[in-house]
Amino acid sequence: MQDLRHFERRARILKALAHPTRLFLVDELSRGERCVAELTEMVAADMSTVSRHLARLRDAGILADERRGACVYYRLRVPCVLNFFGCVEAVLAARDGGEGDAAP
Repeated sequence: MQDLRHFERRARILKALAHPTRLFLVDELSRGERCVAELTEMVAADMSTVSRHLARLRDAGILADERRGACVYYRLRVPCVLNFFGCVEAVLAARDGGEGDAAP
């Protein structure tokens, strides 16, 4: 039963990443911490939507946040999540013969 719980926890992390906007946010935060207002501008969405995406990533343990004055800053809590992106790119390349997001 403990193994099942461990896989459920893994799935929660993967589900948190399973959205294009959240993948973009993680990629952007790989370059350094950002204020939620900056991220909102980059995503071109309303602040409440971006905040929900950030909260999902934070709750999964991928991001950390810190309030400074009127702004909440986000950063990667575990930068090794970027290794996963490299693996995803390798799968895409192998599947598509190196053509990125081409249809199968």
